[in-house]
Amino acid sequence: MTDQPSLAQSIGTGLAGRCPRCHKGSLFSGFLNLRKQCPQCGLDYSFADSGDGPAIFVILISGFIVVGAALIVEVVYQPPFWLHAVLWGPLILVVTLLPLRIIKGLLIVLQYHHAAAEGRLERGSGQ
Repeated sequence: MTDQPSLAQSIGTGLAGRCPRCHKGSLFSGFLNLRKQCPQCGLDYSFADSGDGPAIFVILISGFIVVGAALIVEVVYQPPFWLHAVLWGPLILVVTLLPLRIIKGLLIVLQYHHAAAEGRLERGSGQ
């Protein structure tokens, strides 16, 4: 593939967990473990550093969903505390674990798409 894919194509590739260059090989060798390279085109994934980005997005989004739902249920129905634990414990697992891999793949592919790299401070003359 010689042409740069569009942003929408890159987003779709990231959501699917596919290689950012060939769009066929898998990014992951496990649930969240990144492969060393693409099994199809051989792209070295050493450039990929998603860091804590996916976890932060998941925490913020899932926290909004779970806390909002728990507050609404508490105000409207006022259930006992044990019922809150039964309701929100499984929901927390679902809304945190399921999107984590998707968001990690998306951030890695967007990093490749935009050629993002670690920031460097360079000393120039006269500055």
